[in-house]
Amino acid sequence: MQIDPMIRALLLTLALFSVVLAKAQTDSNLVQFSGLVLDGSQEQLGSVPYCNIYIEGEGRGTYTDFSGFFSIVVRQGDTVRFSAIGFQPATLVVPDTLTDQRYSIVQMMSQDTVNLATAVIFPWPSREHFKLEFLAMDVSSDLALSAQANLAEKRLSQARKEVLPDGNESADFFLREQARRSYYVGQLPPMNIFNPISWGQFFKAWKEGDFKKQDDE
Repeated sequence: MQIDPMIRALLLTLALFSVVLAKAQTDSNLVQFSGLVLDGSQEQLGSVPYCNIYIEGEGRGTYTDFSGFFSIVVRQGDTVRFSAIGFQPATLVVPDTLTDQRYSIVQMMSQDTVNLATAVIFPWPSREHFKLEFLAMDVSSDLALSAQANLAEKRLSQARKEVLPDGNESADFFLREQARRSYYVGQLPPMNIFNPISWGQFFKAWKEGDFKKQDDE
């Protein structure tokens, strides 16, 4: 059965119009979703960096930066889940009655962990027993010399170079470096060669002979 060319062209036009209309309706549901994730468990609000933001059923998401800011494209009616280590998960549904394609929030998170006070365990039942044991302790000259050698500046300096940092120190160093790069983004960081305070410290150390002491060691 042959179809008239005019009817065929009309059907193709209607099909193309339906596709464009469906795409326009889909695009109208897209929303630029952004905001801040803050710690609401303290009196002074603080940001929650690297908080995971996941869109349920979509298999995609994002995470907050160091200041707790995030931005992601979602659809109206999407369910967004916030999760971070040490905080209770939170869920938010993007309203399906939005008239604008931008939606911003401030998401508060509640801490999920409780830091207990430090418990120090002593091998003595009371202070009096500790005092008796301390007074009866034999501090010979060999032990004193060994302790003095372990606390020498040269030994401590060598230990600082050889002992690897733990997880907290590594995380603190990483966050400080990231904050420094964010602070000087778009510009060159200052050089200590132009810092008068650094020059003053250099001349003071030079006059006091600190460099000579290091050479002697």
